[in-house]
Amino acid sequence: MLEVLVGLLPGLIWLSFYLKEDLHPEPKRLLLLTFLAGAGFSVIALVLQLAVNNFLPPLNFAPTSFSLREIVTLVLPLFILAAIEEFRFDCCIGGARRDEEKARAKERVYSHRDEFGQWDPKMQRPELWSLYNGRIHQGEHMRIFPLSNWTELDIWHYLHREEIEIPSIYFAHEREVVERDGMLLSVGPEIQPKGNETPLKKMVRFRTVGDRTQTGCVESEATDTAAIIDEIAIAKVTERGATRGDDRFSEAAMEDRKKEGYF
Repeated sequence: MLEVLVGLLPGLIWLSFYLKEDLHPEPKRLLLLTFLAGAGFSVIALVLQLAVNNFLPPLNFAPTSFSLREIVTLVLPLFILAAIEEFRFDCCIGGARRDEEKARAKERVYSHRDEFGQWDPKMQRPELWSLYNGRIHQGEHMRIFPLSNWTELDIWHYLHREEIEIPSIYFAHEREVVERDGMLLSVGPEIQPKGNETPLKKMVRFRTVGDRTQTGCVESEATDTAAIIDEIAIAKVTERGATRGDDRFSEAAMEDRKKEGYF
């Protein structure tokens, strides 16, 4: 018991520090749940690390030849597939929606993956009248997307109606940013100005939250859910199209990642 308490102590210290220093604090209840979930999943993290050590081949390239964004994009599918293989999951539930990105527009609610964790359009099943076929062979699995038919506007209408508490990063706030590759990236340890880039303080919010090096923010004055609904209603670009750098490597970037087993 003493070892468990000592092991939790550093995390509690960091949690206390962030609660005091965070300029845009998330709801304390969500922070506590996240902390407890992190502690509970430490065993899974350990098993996943063993899987990485035992099953993934070494990367045969110099890290300096790739950007951090490209390395993350290359490695993510490997971690996901290693976890699925280690725990023999029959299905993985995701939050992807058809309106997010072109490659997701043709995705099924029940998305079949072969024994290598890859997506093959020829293996996808029809879903007429919302009837789903979940049968799989040994080694195969399903990626299930319950919110596939929801839009970004549907999500915000639901959050507004149910008065669900969400992190303040989704609402407009002042933040130091740089413009890069057509996106506004938040300045921080991972993102520093390059060349002629000039940091600017702008009122922004995040439409989607992901890897900091690949996720941009948008200029906004929306400080509550009603204002965000009005803003999205006239938006012409999806949240991923406007703010996710990992979708911009090529026209088929997300399609390629899907075939590799990323989502």
